Amino acid sequence: MRVWVALAAAIAVLLPSPASGSAFGPIGLSVDGGEETWQADPSFALRWSNPPEAAAVHYRLLDPTGEARLLEARIGWAATAIQHLTVPDVSGAYTAAVWLEDESGAEGPPVTVKLRFDDTPPGEAAPKPAPAWIGRDDFPLLFSVGRPAGPEPLSGIRGYAVSFDREPDGKPCEGTVSCSDAETDLRAGVGGDSLPMADLPEGLDYLHAVAVSGSGIRSSAVGSTLLRVDKTDPTTQLEGIPPGWSSKPLTLVATATDDGSGMAAAGGAPAPLTAIRVDDGAPIVAAGDRVSATVVASGSHTVAFYARDLAGNADDGGRVNGVQNRPPRTAVVRIDRDSPTLDFSNAQDPAEPERIEAHAGDPLSGIDPMSGTIAVRPAGSAARFEPLSTQVTGPTLIARWNSESYPPGEYEFRATVRDRAGNVAATTARADGDAMKLHNPIKVPTRLSLALHRGGTGAAISCDEGAPLGGQLVAGRRLPLAGRPIHIVERFASGSEPRERVTAIQTDRRGRFQLDLRPGPTREIVAVAPPTATLQGARSAPVAFAARACVSLRASSPVAKVGGRPIVFRGNVRSPGAELPRQGIPVQLQFRLPGLRWSEFRTVQTDGRGFFRYPYRFADDDSRGTRFRFRAFVAARAGWPFEPAGSPPVNVLGA
Repeated sequence: MRVWVALAAAIAVLLPSPASGSAFGPIGLSVDGGEETWQADPSFALRWSNPPEAAAVHYRLLDPTGEARLLEARIGWAATAIQHLTVPDVSGAYTAAVWLEDESGAEGPPVTVKLRFDDTPPGEAAPKPAPAWIGRDDFPLLFSVGRPAGPEPLSGIRGYAVSFDREPDGKPCEGTVSCSDAETDLRAGVGGDSLPMADLPEGLDYLHAVAVSGSGIRSSAVGSTLLRVDKTDPTTQLEGIPPGWSSKPLTLVATATDDGSGMAAAGGAPAPLTAIRVDDGAPIVAAGDRVSATVVASGSHTVAFYARDLAGNADDGGRVNGVQNRPPRTAVVRIDRDSPTLDFSNAQDPAEPERIEAHAGDPLSGIDPMSGTIAVRPAGSAARFEPLSTQVTGPTLIARWNSESYPPGEYEFRATVRDRAGNVAATTARADGDAMKLHNPIKVPTRLSLALHRGGTGAAISCDEGAPLGGQLVAGRRLPLAGRPIHIVERFASGSEPRERVTAIQTDRRGRFQLDLRPGPTREIVAVAPPTATLQGARSAPVAFAARACVSLRASSPVAKVGGRPIVFRGNVRSPGAELPRQGIPVQLQFRLPGLRWSEFRTVQTDGRGFFRYPYRFADDDSRGTRFRFRAFVAARAGWPFEPAGSPPVNVLGA
């Protein structure tokens, strides 16, 4: 109580006493910005209104204690403002007193107002270090910009100004000393240093912060911290998966890369990791950017692989802070470690005894349609199996054994197949366990006879004549085979056109067949009976068909006068089914006397059409009264598809 009395007495000494009976004073005295507002500018502006009796104005400035008179002045008119009342350059809450004087010089009571001046900067606001990396799941994130160090300014801490940018020396305010109200981002006082962030762009950013005093003065030094933001999942690759099925366990390797925070462990949490999960099993996890897992069991397996980087981003399908992570990538691994099942049919099909059939099964990868083979060799031998042409249709292997190409005897068969994983199965047994063996022949043997019915084998036939050909097809010893196709193959001698002709005919009810051969060149003829599923094929012995060219000769006169005009011999060589050489062929002109052999007296050349001409003069007197026989003769020669042939004789009498 004594303190308050002493203070009141001191103020009474400093302030003038009002004139007796006076009660007027400034009305509504105020300071620009408000009496409770601290400002960093030492110059203050005061404003008021005057009553009618005011004639002059007095004002006084007191120090923050309210005791020391720092300034006193009189304005000789009824002013209503003091534009610049400057306080000392020392922070504090100063007091300004204003009173009025009337025309008589009497003074009214003083009215006071506080002038709050503070240009002291707050201590540095040092933001707390952010995590080494900020990941996608860390948002929303709460930063602490850091309370200023040291004592607070008199004006206190209004709040904090904050900025984010890519520059390490950035500033949150335009001014070098102060921050405006708009630049003060956090306005909850010294304790309101928490800054919530909903998101930040990826990359490196800096958080800059200053504390702002109640008068707007900011920290002299800018506090900064580095923010590393990585919101992208690592990229994970899986190696070791073959394109199809595997016949052995597979070791899979997952590797992860990350262009942001990376996959190298930095001693913090969460640590980077890479993981592989097979089917619904527990994941196999390894720290860092690499992990391996071995899949052993047969079957089709779904393999998930994912990674978590240093920032905690992961494509593991988990849920963090209410956000669903991207599901992991997956691949399918197919393993089949078991060989297929394989066996031959229990018996041959009676209608197709040469059909060799085997059946394979594989419940996982299935049979490789390009791998099945059926092979054969003599039973009990050490010979290599000879592969047969094999068709794989689904699980069935089918081969046709041309048993007629193999000598009689017993033969064993082997089937081999692979599944799509490469597992091999082989067998020489039927489904019932018996060995897959067959005794050859497995088809009924047949015999085919063939004969010419005119002229006999080896007899030459005229070029204008054909010949009947016939034979019989029997099974076993004498069973006729009716209605069977027979192929008559005629192979003509060199120089013929065509060189071969095949005619299809059929046996009658007694197994017999007949064909009228057409005229033409010399040829060899065989009959062929094609095999069937149950009958062996047959081939006859060859039959020769010898043909002569058709040669003609005539004389210009039946009587030749010795020493007279020559006799002209003309003739022609015809060759059905063969073309004459362009230069023709040689023709021997021969004569014969009774009781003697034919003798050649001249060889002439036909033209390209087979015609020839030769004039002959009788000059020997011994020829008178002699009857000569003449003929044209074509001998055998290379490239000529006919047997030697002579023309009918021509008689000429010498006179």
